[in-house]
Amino acid sequence: MDQRSKQLRRSIVDALEGGRRGHLGSSMSMVEILRVLYDSFLQFRPDEPMWTERDRFILSKGHGCLTLYSILADKGFFPKEELLTFCAPTSRLGGHPEFGKLPGVEASTGALGHGLSIGVGMALAAKIRKQSYRVVVVTGDGEINEGSVWEAAMSAGKHQLSALTVFVDYNKLQSYGPTREVLDLEPLADKWVSFGFEVEQVDGHDVQALEKLVARLPLNSNKPTAVICHTIKGKGFPFAEGKADWHHKSGLTSKDITAMYDCLI
Repeated sequence: MDQRSKQLRRSIVDALEGGRRGHLGSSMSMVEILRVLYDSFLQFRPDEPMWTERDRFILSKGHGCLTLYSILADKGFFPKEELLTFCAPTSRLGGHPEFGKLPGVEASTGALGHGLSIGVGMALAAKIRKQSYRVVVVTGDGEINEGSVWEAAMSAGKHQLSALTVFVDYNKLQSYGPTREVLDLEPLADKWVSFGFEVEQVDGHDVQALEKLVARLPLNSNKPTAVICHTIKGKGFPFAEGKADWHHKSGLTSKDITAMYDCLI
């Protein structure tokens, strides 16, 4: 990891320190995906969060909101100091992102399986209105067990929503075990192709590869795009990497937090 990836992870740990709980594993697997999207692809205005022509970003796996909060604070949507209020009773930073409460959040998510449907609606609206904004949805791999994801995918393919891109955070672990054991997703790329998507696979922690890929979006001017990002749950923290029991932690201690900071030196 370079210093920028470490800095974003430190911001996430700041929030974990404030709330003493959170989805560490689920958040750390997608840091580079969101980093590249917000650094190199999405068009937005932090001082005008509802700018009509902004690109729309939906974090469908809403339990990974710590990464979104870290990025939004980094980009100036709200003060970085506010990260320390994560999950406090009066905080805007809840355990799942809420539309209308925090600038930069386009949809309330975390009831898994809904984000792609919302994204399809936004992309279809743009096509009907002849607007040029793009729509990006990040889903979890366990999340796409939900049938509503595939209903939305079928609709996106039918309407040739080339402005829509889905990034699948394929860390291969869901809340209680490996995806291959809970409900095997393979052949995952073929599934998206069969639903009418242009598909590409990438190392979800390789910043340069992600930057090259987003520079080519849309991959097909007549199809939506699905990007399967191969990632590691808990990336950056050896004690948590690839371990389902770090999907979510509550009651984090000062020792836990110190161990996390030590990994980012």
